Amino acid sequence: MRGRPLLYVDYESEQSLFPTNAQKALVVIGALLAISVPFGIDPGMRFLASPGWLQLLVIALIFMIGAAGLNIITGMAGQVSLGHAFFMGIGAYTTAALSGSPTEALWGLELPMWLGVLAGGLIAAVVGIIVAPTAVRVRGLYLAIVTLGLVFIGQHIFRNWNQVAGIPELGRDWGPFQLALWDIDGPRIDMETDGEWFGVFIPSEGKSFLFMLVVTAIFLLAAKNLARTRIGRSFAAIRDRDIAAEVMGVNESRAKTQAFAISSFYAGVAGALYATFLGFLPPEQWNLFLSVQFIAIVLIGGAGTVIGVVLGTLFIQLLPRIVENSTDFLSHQIEAETWLAPLADIVIKTGSGDFGILSLEAAGAGLSIFQANTVIYGLLIAVFLIFEPLGLYGIWLRIRNYWKGWPFTY
Repeated sequence: MRGRPLLYVDYESEQSLFPTNAQKALVVIGALLAISVPFGIDPGMRFLASPGWLQLLVIALIFMIGAAGLNIITGMAGQVSLGHAFFMGIGAYTTAALSGSPTEALWGLELPMWLGVLAGGLIAAVVGIIVAPTAVRVRGLYLAIVTLGLVFIGQHIFRNWNQVAGIPELGRDWGPFQLALWDIDGPRIDMETDGEWFGVFIPSEGKSFLFMLVVTAIFLLAAKNLARTRIGRSFAAIRDRDIAAEVMGVNESRAKTQAFAISSFYAGVAGALYATFLGFLPPEQWNLFLSVQFIAIVLIGGAGTVIGVVLGTLFIQLLPRIVENSTDFLSHQIEAETWLAPLADIVIKTGSGDFGILSLEAAGAGLSIFQANTVIYGLLIAVFLIFEPLGLYGIWLRIRNYWKGWPFTY
């Protein structure tokens, strides 16, 4: 109704993906801005068109798919899972076995990337269904321990299955990041070399970004649509009150199994795309820290919401770059002896006898950039759980609700 965007007069309008005109406009504007990133059209976003930033954004888009999967099992179904890295590894190595090049020591069928990625998601979903009967018998902390054990089991398998995963700490090569109908030597959409698309020159990183933008949009829309289906409503019922949901006729075991299967499929696809895009990953990559990253994305962004997945992924993926750039900026302030030098000297350790929280040296006292990121992840998770359980999405809700009632806010 005009002037009453949250007043719904029928069920269909309330359950639509984007019920208000403002949401539809924001989606269209956001899509246009995202598509323009590789071309550097907007002067304020031109720096994002550089190869380094485009590669970071491609990884962020891939992580959005994985985070959307964890959001389904944790945010929508209310089941704590620390095993996301395990399912990503399964998807990655399924793709490696199907799309990778064979050698005397490695398996590979050289099938097209799309087939390997799809198979990676399906195999991960099957493993999720196999694991689900054990996982659905426990809840809370015990479920977290069970899924945590999957990560260590996966680490052992990946390190010792050299025919698929390659040599420990060295890994293997994945297939090319390109789309081909069947024969990889035939007509294809190549995203590993610079070239023209629709008459416009685009670097390889720009091609990868546009491709992943489309794929990620499909997965995010599917996740958002899932929430309004019968399956999604059963997830929400189990999350809010599982006993009451069973009394109302919701099959708890089936709903949790479906949540594990869908979440594992998303994780498998994300792992397959992540490994194929980077082209080389050691078995040690699929560790507990990767699972913690996805937990941080969901909690900081806002559990149970797709927009929270987007906000949390961008925040977590850009955080290391922000810490790195801030460290470089402060070190330059020390060298130039500016008015910020005394403060920067407290934060940055530049010499062996110097004191500082962050260290630019490979060894010695002080936190490295990687360690600093790990500490910040933990602090942010604790802060958001205590002060804003809805994450960045909750902060946006507070701001929106304040201005909706302004000037009569109280």
